[in-house]
Amino acid sequence: MTIATRFAAALDDESTGGSGDAELLPVRLARAAAVTLGVDGAGLSVVDPAGERIPLGASNAESACAERLQFTAGAGPCWEAQRTRLPVFAVPADLHRRWPAFAEMLADQTPFRAVVAFPLREDLAGAGALDLYFTDGAAVPALDVFSAVAVGELVTAALTEAAVWSDWPAESGPAWLHGPEARRRSAVMRAAGRAAMVLQSDPVTALALLRGAAYAGGRTVEDLAEDLESGRLRVEDVITGPAA
Repeated sequence: MTIATRFAAALDDESTGGSGDAELLPVRLARAAAVTLGVDGAGLSVVDPAGERIPLGASNAESACAERLQFTAGAGPCWEAQRTRLPVFAVPADLHRRWPAFAEMLADQTPFRAVVAFPLREDLAGAGALDLYFTDGAAVPALDVFSAVAVGELVTAALTEAAVWSDWPAESGPAWLHGPEARRRSAVMRAAGRAAMVLQSDPVTALALLRGAAYAGGRTVEDLAEDLESGRLRVEDVITGPAA
C-alpha cells in the first residue's frame, strides 16, 4: 500500500467518524498524519504573511498543548523549520541544548520527549510546518523521513484544495484558518495589543512580557490571555508579579 493510499484511508476514517466541519480539517489531517507515520502526536501550524504564527490543528490534546508551549517559549523546532525551510530533528539532548525553556515545559506538561518538524510547501496562507511528537526520543531514528515528507505534501495539497473551495471571504482566508486553536491564538494577540496600550509600548514588547509571565507561572500564554480577556487578571497584575 502506498503512502498516499495509507494516508487517504486514515483521513477517510477520521472524516467518517468525526466532524466534517471545514474549520477542523487540520485536526483530521494531523490525526491522519500521526496514524500514517506511527508517531505519538502531530500538529500543523502556519506563519501568515504578517509574520503571525497560527496553530491550525493537532492530533490530540497533548500535541495542541505542545504547540502552545512552543509559542509561549517563543522558540523551538517548529519555529526553526519554518524559518530555515529545513527539517529539524530534536531528540531530548537537542531540545535541552537549543531550546531549554521549551524543553522544560514540554517535559513538565506533556508526555513528549522529542520533536521532528518538517516545513510544508508554502500555500495560500503562508509558510506551514508539520510537527511530529515522540514520547521516546529513541524512536526518532526509526522515523521514515521519505514518508514524512510525502505526508507533508499530501497535507499541503489537502489544505490548498480546501482553500480554493472555501466560502470564507478572500480577505479572511480559508475556513481552516479559523479553528479553535487559531481563535485562542487570536485572543493572545488581542491581549498583547491591550497590554501594549497600558504599557505604552509596541505589541511585540507586550507579547514578550506576556510570554515571560506565562512561563514564570508554569502556564501557556493562551491561558494567561484568557484570564486577561475575562477580567480575572489585569495587565497591571502581569507587570507586577508572576501569573497565578
